[in-house]
Amino acid sequence: MTAPFHQGPVDPTVQPVPASVVEQVDAADTTLQNPRRAVISLGSNLGNRLETLQGAVDALEDTPGVRIKAVSPVYETAPWGVAPGAQPAYFNAVVVLKTTLPPSSLLERAHAVEEAFSRVRDERWGPRTIDVDIVSYADVVSDDPRLTLPHPRAHERAFVLAPWLDVDPDAQLPGRGPVTALLDSVTRAGVEPRGDLELRLPE
Repeated sequence: MTAPFHQGPVDPTVQPVPASVVEQVDAADTTLQNPRRAVISLGSNLGNRLETLQGAVDALEDTPGVRIKAVSPVYETAPWGVAPGAQPAYFNAVVVLKTTLPPSSLLERAHAVEEAFSRVRDERWGPRTIDVDIVSYADVVSDDPRLTLPHPRAHERAFVLAPWLDVDPDAQLPGRGPVTALLDSVTRAGVEPRGDLELRLPE
């Protein structure tokens, strides 16, 4: 059975995944042929933020060729790139999954999830019901303008790195190195764990 990603230093904000759920996820992997590992970042600062994040997790799991392996704790984050108080705070999380979809198809699914939750792209750094970003896909490094891999700003964002590290202490960002070192090099100001909130790993 595949070792769960939550192994590592004990963090009280990380909810252990029940063994029965791990077994179900591992069993589901047998339906995927040669799956690749991908990391998805989720963010929401409009409406019922926690409910929206959970809906995005569930929608990803419902995608043919996708199996969710780990869901991070929730973080509350000050909006990026705008004046303090200009927007509501974000709830952020990271999902680790296995997929047989190529990066382009996974991106299409990410956009479909955003559209399902009425994501609007009127302005850069604007508020949104949901952000679904591909952080990394296997070891792929690509400067394709439609989908740059890994995400070009992931290494600068504690709201991506911190939850990712929670579920995968050995995580590596392709072309950038260990996530633990990247997180040590950025500020965590305005990025706070919400131990009172939890996203469910789909069964």
